[in-house]
Amino acid sequence: MRAARNMNTEWTAHQYFAGLDWAKDHHDVVIVDRLGAIATEFRFAHTAEGWGEFAEKMKPYAGAPLSLETSSGPAVDQLLQRGWDLYPVNPKAAERYRERKMPSGNKSDRPDAWTLADALRTDGHAWRRLLAQDEATATLRALCRDEIALIEQRTLLVNQLIAALHEYYPAALQAFDDWTQPSAWALISEFPTPAALQKASKRRWEKFLHTHRLWRPSTAPERLKLFAKANALPASAAVTASKSLLASSLVRILQTLQAQLEQYRQRINQAFNDHPDQHIFGGLPGAGEKLAPRLLGELGSIRQVFPDADALCCQAGVSPVRYQSGQIDKARIRWACDVVLRHTVHLWADCSRKVSAWAQTYYQGKREQGMSHAAALRCLGKRWLRLLWRLWQDRTSYEPQKHQQSASAHGSWAIRRLNGLQATIPNR
Repeated sequence: MRAARNMNTEWTAHQYFAGLDWAKDHHDVVIVDRLGAIATEFRFAHTAEGWGEFAEKMKPYAGAPLSLETSSGPAVDQLLQRGWDLYPVNPKAAERYRERKMPSGNKSDRPDAWTLADALRTDGHAWRRLLAQDEATATLRALCRDEIALIEQRTLLVNQLIAALHEYYPAALQAFDDWTQPSAWALISEFPTPAALQKASKRRWEKFLHTHRLWRPSTAPERLKLFAKANALPASAAVTASKSLLASSLVRILQTLQAQLEQYRQRINQAFNDHPDQHIFGGLPGAGEKLAPRLLGELGSIRQVFPDADALCCQAGVSPVRYQSGQIDKARIRWACDVVLRHTVHLWADCSRKVSAWAQTYYQGKREQGMSHAAALRCLGKRWLRLLWRLWQDRTSYEPQKHQQSASAHGSWAIRRLNGLQATIPNR
């Protein structure tokens, strides 16, 4: 039913349909007419001269819809700047179209472009056009995604650091639980080996803890004891020499990376605060300064991208996929979705439980039904997304009291439980 609502009823008015198979240094274009005959095909380089050649050769086909196997990247950016109507194809769907056209398994750039163009001709009337976001939203989205990539890189480096410390410096791992904190890295910078730490005086240990704001009456005595016997079981000289150099190198990289992450956080906060939709996302329970900009960036500012709440829930991966065949009828997790949005909603749902009694009640009810932690968070995330979609469409801020009143009016079992009443949890 949703596909029918989104169907382009003027699709037959197009005379030509284009497909582009992109690569890092060149792109292949094939254009077919409304009967499927190839009108033209060419390859051009991903250079200023190449794009000039593309513009010249595409003049007779201006206004033709264009399909390609990605929704982001330099090729998409260039095409959007030039005003082309783009229809991205999911890679899995593109593979199926290719198998339909070439069951032999043959794969090359130009046939791939032809497959995309012909699929656009026959099926494109039901596809969703890629809409370019405004500069403020595009900037925020790019900053948030790049920050996530840097955080993932930090996690990789931290895991490498922990692995190195396991081999020669177990006392450091016992002294600190969270190795994403700069204060833990500072221990390796100041005391690169267990022997260096144990030989230092108690006053120097205490100074280190005070300098990095680690002095706590509950933890300081235990840490001092660990420092005093840090070299009780020393590794061999060869292992200590090599792994201490590796640990020190990783720490220096992590410290540099952390400085860049702090710069990203400042830029993201500024871009988020300057965005006209900031008031919608800034007050979401549990979103905070990190998740709210990511949610705004992924939803964007163009309301037509998600015509209803179900479209948003599917894109976020919180709506299950139905599998029905014969007597089998079940639901399973949706993997084809916006991965960044999925992870962001997962974190948001989890954080919301700490500040929203309604969210915690809803989550706990789903756990009582036998759901796993992740499944319960997906259900909670879906409820939050449906609410967020309404706020986003109406351009209004979240109001807890209004939310509870609306949920109560719709017979919410979570609200009934929150008010101390008995309520049956629906199995959906």
